[in-house]
Amino acid sequence: MSKLEELIEKLCPKGVIYKNIGDIVTIEKGKQLNKTLLSDSGKYPVINGGITPSGYWNEYNYKEGLITISQGGASAGFVNYIKTKFWAGAHCYVVSEVNEGINYRYIYHFLKSKEVELQNFQVGAGIPSVSLLDIKKLYLAVPPIEVQNEIVRILDNFTELEAELEAELEAELEARKKQYAYYRNKMFKFDRDIKYYSLKEVCITIKDGMHNLPKDNSLNGEYPILSAQNINNGTISFDAKRYVSKEIYDRENKRINLEKNDVLLTIVATIGRTAVINENNKMLLQRSVCALKPNEKIHAYYLKYYLETNKVQEYMARNAHGSAQSGLYLNQVSEIQIPVPPLEEQEKIVNILDRFDKLCNDISEDLPAEIEARRKQYEYYRDKLLNFKELKVENKE
Repeated sequence: MSKLEELIEKLCPKGVIYKNIGDIVTIEKGKQLNKTLLSDSGKYPVINGGITPSGYWNEYNYKEGLITISQGGASAGFVNYIKTKFWAGAHCYVVSEVNEGINYRYIYHFLKSKEVELQNFQVGAGIPSVSLLDIKKLYLAVPPIEVQNEIVRILDNFTELEAELEAELEAELEARKKQYAYYRNKMFKFDRDIKYYSLKEVCITIKDGMHNLPKDNSLNGEYPILSAQNINNGTISFDAKRYVSKEIYDRENKRINLEKNDVLLTIVATIGRTAVINENNKMLLQRSVCALKPNEKIHAYYLKYYLETNKVQEYMARNAHGSAQSGLYLNQVSEIQIPVPPLEEQEKIVNILDRFDKLCNDISEDLPAEIEARRKQYEYYRDKLLNFKELKVENKE
């Protein structure tokens, strides 16, 4: 028998009392802070209706170690535990106090278990919100404090292990990325003279995507439009809402004619991401992406990997224009210089970098899956531990 089972058997064998949460905690609403006062960094986070801080401010109105619930916005109902002093804004509820005999972290774990239910309380057509009255009606088990403490100990261990795992996996991923970048840069440093060519000399065409998107591009289309945000870690994804009709595709594709082994490079806003088209997928590009069609001198993946080197990335960052949304001109891309050894040597370099790339991608995929598995394990035990036989009802609405 576990310690928790022993405590339940000793202190509440016949069940526990259930109460409305409004009867055992004090919940306050934050104070409005003008957006013009917020900064991107600062001493204290400003917590409002979002999952992350809405900005930073040099004053705080709540101490550290408190529970917040998003009051308004798309994330209304989101439950968080703030470990630092913070400013609670007008779209934030704060659990400021709990009654004697109540473990504060017990309330946190309970509210987190009701997060989906809280989000389902959202009302309002414009900015959705969750009312304080609905929160206070939540009904929870209130076992003896000794039982609460043991449940908190168990659940806190789960959350700590999850945080430690996330930190370890992210550190491992960062180490892999640095190792990969080091060898990628090293692979393009040759111990003999290699002729350099400009991209316009090793590419048949260098063209950017559509400058004027049709207003109905999200309606009933069958051909996806690719933007810079759809390229990440060398892979291509598609936004289900950004498709065009066959008529638009046929008209626009005559200009760019995307094919297998074309190299894609992001050139607006998010500059320097790359990918290779590995299938003859029919798609169009937004102007934030350009397509490089390699000629017989250059291996597509050799070109992709070279564009990712520090040397080229620094060149693109240095030459980017615009303040609100930086970008590269196609003539700047065309002038990028690239060493071109024989194709056999290019293939060897590609094979080596492919293996490093796979190692990074594998751990990138494993990280969220492993964290999600730990989170589900926590949620399973949390829901199980917070479920008691009800002894009697008090103040149930």
